[in-house]
This record gives sequence, structure tokens and C-alpha cells, in this order.
Amino acid sequence: MKENLLHFVWKLKLFSATQLKATNGEIIEIISAGTANFNSGPDFLNAKLVINNQLWAGNVEIHVDSSDWYAHNHEIDENYDSVILHVVWEHTVDVFRKTNQPIATLALKNYISKDLLNNYRQLFSKNKNWINCEKDIASIDSFILTNWIERLYVERLEKKSDQIQNVLTNLNNNWEAALFVLLAKNFGLKINSEAFMNFANSFDFSIVRKVSNNLEQLEALFFGQAGMLFKNYESEYYKKLKKEYSFLQVKFQLSPISIGQVQFFRLRPNNFPTIRLSQLAMVYHRHQNLFSKIMEMETIKEFYDLIDAATSVFWETHYTFETTSKKSVKKITKPFVDLLLINTIIPMKFLYLKSLGKNDLSASLIIIAQIKPEKNETVSKFNELNIKSKTAFETQALLQLKNEYCNKQLCLSCAVGKELISG
Repeated sequence: MKENLLHFVWKLKLFSATQLKATNGEIIEIISAGTANFNSGPDFLNAKLVINNQLWAGNVEIHVDSSDWYAHNHEIDENYDSVILHVVWEHTVDVFRKTNQPIATLALKNYISKDLLNNYRQLFSKNKNWINCEKDIASIDSFILTNWIERLYVERLEKKSDQIQNVLTNLNNNWEAALFVLLAKNFGLKINSEAFMNFANSFDFSIVRKVSNNLEQLEALFFGQAGMLFKNYESEYYKKLKKEYSFLQVKFQLSPISIGQVQFFRLRPNNFPTIRLSQLAMVYHRHQNLFSKIMEMETIKEFYDLIDAATSVFWETHYTFETTSKKSVKKITKPFVDLLLINTIIPMKFLYLKSLGKNDLSASLIIIAQIKPEKNETVSKFNELNIKSKTAFETQALLQLKNEYCNKQLCLSCAVGKELISG
């Protein structure tokens, strides 16, 4: 028996609640099971019970064996003086408060159905599966699954917003600067995300504003701060950037990130950091007050049009500073904009509206529901289990499900697991 199952059973009252008796024979009536406590102290707070015809208000502590009360030293902890019921699986010893008053004990072993226990064992006996419920998840009622998917997306959105809030706090609540740092991180993709974020944090965003009208200076700033202008290449473009950066470095007292942080290894040429930095520079060359513009937008087409940018001319025939390549216009693609929307723009807009006291999710849901489903291993595996995604709204929810519930074995906190166990 696991204590988390007893928590689950008590919270949802998944037992025969009629004619409950304490181990001393007293009749127990549950008016309120209380609120789960995730901090130190008793497991459920503010419960209301009638024990032997007397109303009690207080807390509930749960253990597998009643002797755990003493194993955890609750008898000498004043935080447990407010416990009005000790819920256990196995009753082996009576327990008392610090004042030596006895505490009523309820042994759930006598009230939980065998079917529920079998469902629990079956769900958690599948540790070799990709997820515990992989053979059963498709059988869950669509109404339950749809509501759970929505809740999961909101959780993921809130988690991303919390990460954005940390960046925002470090930048003294400068929304434009925070957007720049987060977009830079996204432009770095997985391999260069940390290096690009370090680059964006290595100078004050006000410098971007000051030089953004001059694309060559802006590129010099970006490539220089990213530690990519400290070699001796022969191209005139490279020499100009290097000269411009030397001027900017003195003028603004700049210190670039360490050479070697930015990587080319295992990247497709269109994702090379040179290409992504030039594209980012073009976005900021074209748009002053980018954050303000984004906050005013309501349709996905507006976002695509806003970030419809390509590299500067030099990069049409290059992927690196050294080698010439066949000419191609290297524009930011719609799938790449989708990643920016999913990871930064939608969560940031959600956080911004929240800061204004507008907790309406509809704007975020409308946009995310227009983005095509992501393609990754997790989404593919769910698709094999007949949990198919039509939009990024669903794929984001499934990533939250897999990462925060399935991987952590939190089936008892998952709507799917609850349904399978409770039947």
C-alpha cells in the first residue's frame, strides 16, 4: 500500500462513506474531507467531521500504518495538535496528541473496494511501458480527455509565463528588453539557446534601439557580442562588421560573450547561428517597439507578417563568413514563427494581459489553436496510442502531460489516471 493512494482515496472519498467507524467503534460522518496541504504539517487542512455525534473542525493526517505517527515524531510536534482524525490503512497502535488526548483513527483497509485496489495495481504495474496507461488512455471518455487537455495547456502556459517573469524581473520589468532576450534564446534553437541568451544579456537593450536604424551596425553589434568577430576573414563584409564593432565596443563599453559558446555542430545550414543572428537583426532593424506591436496583434496572420524577415544580402550567398554558397534568400519560415509564438510570444502576451488584470485566456487559445501540431517524438508516440493532435494547443498539452505527469508517475493527479483507478 502506498500513502499517495490513501491521499487520493480520502480526497475523492473513494470508499464506502456510510456507517464509517473509528477503530474504537465511534461513528464517523465526513462533512468535508479538507484541503490537501502540500507544505509541512498535516496532510489535509480544515476538515469537518462528526465523530460520535459531535462536530469537529480541524486537520487530517494520513499514514499507511498508524505507528508512523510515532515514527515521524508527531506526538511531540504542536503542528499536529489540531489533527481530528488519523486516517490509516493498517491500525496497529493508538495515537495521541502532544497533550496525551487520544485521536480518532479510521482504518481505510476495511472500506476500500477490491476493484479500486486492482485498478491501482494494474496501472502502476506497467513500468516498462512508455506511459502507465498506454493501453487504456484512448478509452477515456472524450469529454474528460478534452477538459484535461485544456487544463494541461493552461498549466504549460503558466509555466512558460513563470519563466518569462523571471527574465522580466531581472530586467527591471522592461518588457521590450525581456522580449529581445527571449526571442534571441528562441533564435538560437536548442543547441545555441543558452549562448544566444547570454549574448542578449551581455549588453543593455537600449543599445539595440540606438543602432537599429543602421542594419550594418546592428549586425556588427550582434555578431560581435556573440563572440564571432575575432578572426581574420578576407570578405569585405566581415571587415566592415569588425570595424563597426570595434567602434561600438569603445562607444558603449561592450564585453562580448566568450568565444566558442556559439556552435555550428549538428545544425542544418539554415539554422546556423550566422543566419539566425542576421534574421534577428533584420527583425529589429524593421521594427521599433516590437513588444508594443505584438501586444496589439490578434490574428496569427499579423504575427506571420510582422516577423516576415530575411537575412541581409551577404547571407544570401553565405552560411559562414568563409565560404561562398549558391544564392538563396533565407527568410524566417512560418514553422519557425510558430515556435516563437508557442515558446515566447503567446506566453508573454498572456503574462502581460495578466499584469493588467486581464485573466482572459481566449486570446491565447485562439492563436495557439491556429498553429499546426508540432512534430516530435512525444507527439508521435501519443499519435500511436490514438491520441491525435490537430493543433499546437493539443501538442503542447501532451508535452505537459508526458513531462509533468507520466514521467513523474503522478497518475493520481492526472484526470486519466483518476478515471482508470476510480472506474
